[in-house]
Amino acid sequence: MSDDAAIAAERIEILAEQARSAARADEHERARELVRRSRRIAQRHRLSLPQSFERFVCDDCDAYLLPGRNARVRTQDGHVVVTCECGTQARYPYE
Repeated sequence: MSDDAAIAAERIEILAEQARSAARADEHERARELVRRSRRIAQRHRLSLPQSFERFVCDDCDAYLLPGRNARVRTQDGHVVVTCECGTQARYPYE
């Protein structure tokens, strides 16, 4: 990993933490902007978002998902179904 990519990965981690904090403080638009910025940095440097961050972000509206507040989490036949308040669903397998 080059120095630029390492710096970008570190910045994405920082933005993820800031988005989490903003969502918990009910600053949803700020959290969305931070998610968009982190995605843009990842695209620019051809990096993927950390899985722990990716699973808590809505693919459609870029909201940072907090189960019980703006997301519903259910288990169903070997996978977890996360539903955002915009209606988008994400499914993740589990064992």
